[in-house]
Amino acid sequence: MQRRTIHTDRAPQAIGTYSQAVQAGNTVYLSGQIPLVPATMELVEGSMEVQIRQVFDNLAAVAEAAGASLADIVKLNIFLTDLGHFPLVNQVMADYFQEPYPARAAIGVAALPKDAQIEMDAVLVLNS
Repeated sequence: MQRRTIHTDRAPQAIGTYSQAVQAGNTVYLSGQIPLVPATMELVEGSMEVQIRQVFDNLAAVAEAAGASLADIVKLNIFLTDLGHFPLVNQVMADYFQEPYPARAAIGVAALPKDAQIEMDAVLVLNS
């Protein structure tokens, strides 16, 4: 099976030993995104809604670099330091996704890189 590394300057650069995404066959595995602004590599300033939107925008940029879109995501994992933000995630997600929605997990965690409050990773399938 052929593997391809996905990279874009429109999403934050990797802050560790990983790729923004890796394609294996027609499946693309997107690494976790936190609400970093790609140009500054700093956390976006603003409300939790602004942070959630930044994460979705970062995921969208990586998906586009792979030749896909958020609509091609089949599995989305959401990590929150406060599960009280889960209803807001649902509300914002409705602006980015249409039915059929991806399978999803929402997980409460103690901490995230750079003290972010939210991180998401995803798996998408490319149309052949």
